[in-house]
Amino acid sequence: MTSTRPYLIRAFYDWIVDNACTPHIVVNATIPKVDVPLDYVDGGQIVLNISLSAVQGLTLGNQAIDFKARFGGMIRNVHAPISSIMAIYAKENGRGMVFTEEDADLPLPPSDSTPGEGEGKQQKGGKGGKGGKTAGKPHLKIVK
Repeated sequence: MTSTRPYLIRAFYDWIVDNACTPHIVVNATIPKVDVPLDYVDGGQIVLNISLSAVQGLTLGNQAIDFKARFGGMIRNVHAPISSIMAIYAKENGRGMVFTEEDADLPLPPSDSTPGEGEGKQQKGGKGGKGGKTAGKPHLKIVK
């Protein structure tokens, strides 16, 4: 599966803008392929205003956030891979979301069975076991 981080970033961006607040992101400037003005990096991080009034050509993509912005009167291209985004929040109230390294593109844990292999098999104890649950992938049951 793909990372949920770019989807959450877009959702929080929309939520912040819909509530008439100013979206800011915190970027880890030490991640490879990050292109930000180094003069504004503090402690390996940079906080960027990504409101439409502050940037041009904002793209909130699945792989990176890209835009142009003025820094010291000079227009600069900014490129921040999604894995470098540490947080998105509203400037006015600080509400938003902080991401951890675990939220980045992580491989799925290894499965004990191949797809479909465990479906329909009984756990140890057969029908008399704990409720006759099946081994393998979990599944949802609709309860009315």
